[in-house]
Amino acid sequence: MNMEATRSRQSVHLGQEGHQATDRRRTQCPDRGETEGQAKDQKVTAMVRQCNLGKSPQTTTTPEGKVHRSLVSLPVLNPERLRVAKALADKAVKMHKVFSIQGPYPVIRAALRARGWVEQRVHSPNQHAHRRYSNEGRASSNGAGDSDDDDDNFDKELDPDGLHDLMSHLVQNEMVYFYWTNRRNAINTNTLHKEQITNHFAKAGSFTTKVGLCVNLRNLHWFDSADPDSFFPRCYRLGAQDEKHAFIEDYRRTACTSLLKYIVARERGVHGQATSRSFMNKRNRSKRRTRPVVLSQMIDNALKVCQEFLESREHSDIDISLETSQTLTQEEWAEFIDSYHLVVHGGAEIENSDRFVSCCEAMLQRLVEVSPQLDIDGIHNIWIIKPGAMSRGRGIKCTKHLDQILGLVDRDPTLIKESKWVVQKYLERPLLIHGTKFDVRQWFLVTDWNPLTVWFYKKCYLRFSTQPYSLDTLDSSVHLCNNSIQKHLRPSRQRHRGIPADNMWSDDQFKTYLSKQGREAQWQSVVVPGMKKAVIHALQTSQDLMESRKNTFELYGADFMLGCNLHPWLIEINASPTMAPSTPVTAHLCTAVQEDTLRVVLDRRSDRTANTGDFQLIYRQQ
Repeated sequence: MNMEATRSRQSVHLGQEGHQATDRRRTQCPDRGETEGQAKDQKVTAMVRQCNLGKSPQTTTTPEGKVHRSLVSLPVLNPERLRVAKALADKAVKMHKVFSIQGPYPVIRAALRARGWVEQRVHSPNQHAHRRYSNEGRASSNGAGDSDDDDDNFDKELDPDGLHDLMSHLVQNEMVYFYWTNRRNAINTNTLHKEQITNHFAKAGSFTTKVGLCVNLRNLHWFDSADPDSFFPRCYRLGAQDEKHAFIEDYRRTACTSLLKYIVARERGVHGQATSRSFMNKRNRSKRRTRPVVLSQMIDNALKVCQEFLESREHSDIDISLETSQTLTQEEWAEFIDSYHLVVHGGAEIENSDRFVSCCEAMLQRLVEVSPQLDIDGIHNIWIIKPGAMSRGRGIKCTKHLDQILGLVDRDPTLIKESKWVVQKYLERPLLIHGTKFDVRQWFLVTDWNPLTVWFYKKCYLRFSTQPYSLDTLDSSVHLCNNSIQKHLRPSRQRHRGIPADNMWSDDQFKTYLSKQGREAQWQSVVVPGMKKAVIHALQTSQDLMESRKNTFELYGADFMLGCNLHPWLIEINASPTMAPSTPVTAHLCTAVQEDTLRVVLDRRSDRTANTGDFQLIYRQQ
């Protein structure tokens, strides 16, 4: 037993004794002399012989009850393979090519190995538990990750003879020069040497959380003349009292414009994608009211509110006294909102509205000039409530009632105090494909914050919901396109057969669809430029809040929705976007974007003309 324990200890120290002369954790690796190399070769040979003496697995039990397995149970080591591993490991150390990966990233591992990098792996008995924790941990930093893939089997296929695992042991005490993790806090960037590379910037919550994006885009006017309302749906922090009041005013004003649009659509039979079926059903169902609805008074109040808003946008209200009473009192607002719901949502019968159409339409024409979101607002006044630091669609709810929105937040005082809840205007009139809602996952890469340097990926993919689009229900299966939600649901039998069962399209499939409608040119003229501008603007407003560390980069996933005119609307930006090959579309594209990321951040370091794959440099600050 003592002899076996001695052999075990000697085997464990195989990698350590071979590199005891030089500590590369703190210094660069000097070339070793011929004598030192011969001595190490002799040690390697000795270790091989000792490992090969073992005839059967041996285990020992400590007083604490822990079981230790002797390394003599390992497969017989091939001296030639060990020498090859040592030579490759030594070369990688000299060239500063030691990397470490945390999380399921087999593509990154394979691409680095192909470049001559050697991995420093941390073998943990709780590896699977750690991986599950890592996936959950991404949510706390607003990662989009819904990946639960496991790269263990992949690595066994890639390393059948154990050569890479052997090299990993040989570099166990060396300095890591490239970190790729799926959690931002896995690496303390303050302790890194300047030559060490990592794939996460610190403090990215300024734009990768819903709260951060909501707040920072309001400062866009300091960086650019663009209006955030032209690409980011209106958003408010319900925990901040001033923003809560601003939201209530917006909700009420939207109810007014929705009423005007309802009257025009009702009389002219105009039914958009968002209103068609429910609109017709409400006109034909039996009408029952709790009280009479005076349409003329409602429209008069709606027009007054809209006129007041126009004056505020035109700055013609600058001389109005702050003590001037609002257009409607609290009681009048409560009555108006109740009547609005009876008419638009309840299908209450109203008097002939022909005489109101012209004035309603005239006001809407004036509003569209100052309200870029008027068209996507629809008529139902639906808002989407999001917990500020959650990902994968968790906790998100859609509702059209003000008291429900405020009630959801008031039930959790902690979220109120920390301003975690945000409420955002829901796009009621999105572009639909075969009557089904979708969103677009678009990747981009930041390689520097000072100067701000942004790379845009030329490929993207679409994610569909499993149910046909309808505003008759606000269920998440209809309105949230997150794959982490939809993959657990069975596609509806009523959904068009042109939508695949795995709920995904590549951008090429989408362009083919647009081509059949004669709209393919709009992909390059409307969709792509709009997404690029939205990404750049979001980063501009966050630049001063970021820690700009050299030799750092980060890959992000932006989610967009398209309006009926194909105009892209930025919904959110995700850190650590999932790279799970969950469908044939993601299996191809996620592999490609990871390989191209390494082309940008590694290959271009030594060759500025290196191929960057499908990444395109779209912004570099002067």
